[in-house]
Amino acid sequence: MKKLGQNTICTHIGEVQDEQFKGAVSPMYLSSSYEFLDVDVKRYPRYFNTPNQEYLSKKIAALEHAESAMIFGSGMAAISHMFLAFLNKGDHLVVQNTLYGGTVNFIKEEFPKYGIEYTFTNGYTASDFEKAIKSNTKLIHIESPSNPLLTITDIKAIAALGKTKGILTSIDNTFASPINQNPLDLGIDMVMHSATKYFGGHSDICAGAVASSNENIEKIWNVSKNLGGSLSDMTVWMLERSMKTLGLRVKAQTKNAMKLAKWLSKHPEISKVYYPGLKSHPEYKLAKAQMKGFGAMLSFELNSNLDSYAFQKSLKLIKSSMSLAGVESTFISPHLTSHSLLSQEERDKVGISNQLIRFSVGIEDVKDLKTDITEAIAQIKK
Repeated sequence: MKKLGQNTICTHIGEVQDEQFKGAVSPMYLSSSYEFLDVDVKRYPRYFNTPNQEYLSKKIAALEHAESAMIFGSGMAAISHMFLAFLNKGDHLVVQNTLYGGTVNFIKEEFPKYGIEYTFTNGYTASDFEKAIKSNTKLIHIESPSNPLLTITDIKAIAALGKTKGILTSIDNTFASPINQNPLDLGIDMVMHSATKYFGGHSDICAGAVASSNENIEKIWNVSKNLGGSLSDMTVWMLERSMKTLGLRVKAQTKNAMKLAKWLSKHPEISKVYYPGLKSHPEYKLAKAQMKGFGAMLSFELNSNLDSYAFQKSLKLIKSSMSLAGVESTFISPHLTSHSLLSQEERDKVGISNQLIRFSVGIEDVKDLKTDITEAIAQIKK
């Protein structure tokens, strides 16, 4: 078969064929117990190989141009299993300093228990990573675009650095999604997602994913089957259904985000906008070179005279919500949510102010989102 387009992969790859009734969608296999005599695969939910689990992984692998993939109960399950599969006592991790707060917290709280060393970079350039490498470094982990400041890391340069030093590389590709970015094509070894976000896309699923070579996925599986971070087949079925529209959703959200970023960048009550699609973004050219689209996530800072909490309370359409990437637009204050586990000093160090608002752009009409923001600002200025 010829190379398929993204929307065709989203729609058809990873379907479980309904051989009995010829239904148009995948049947759902809810059994937790399967035949073990005279079968090619001994299936068990904790082994990540029920029919629905197996076939959804094929869809994710196809979208990320990977040999294989695994799905997990959450994004944190995906990244923690990946880390623990390749880092042992005495090993060292180099990790980007502009990173999802939950990942930072996991590293700081759990790695000391396992005797795993780590270094957070001082920046997000290849030279920052190279300076942090030690003789026992086994893995370099990045996030691009990053959460919540949308910094852009040179994926190809980090991949080349890892290969030169004989170090594995991984990336959190959640913000971009495979629709806008394919890091494996740029040389990265492993790519993970919080599938709760764009893969799910409707704010009703919690899941995670890792895509890589067969060899790397086998190593992750050997750890994961013991840790037990699999997810139910009901959730797997819902996720496969949701991913059928992944390309359509993300492209529409990305288009909206560009329009809103441009508008916010000229707004008198907004002091700064973080979006890689703006030419004012310091890594605009890099983002343009390694991304197919600039994504649907952006952040902005309200002027210091405005109460960010009151502003969000005044919104009528845009929801204040903990997660992101649903079809509905949402705001959060990172200092109260995604990065609340970090100290004020740690947040200040990476540039996360109390005026910062992360904007997950949905599929609504842009004019309605602009009106909601305008009216909320007017309300708190009274």
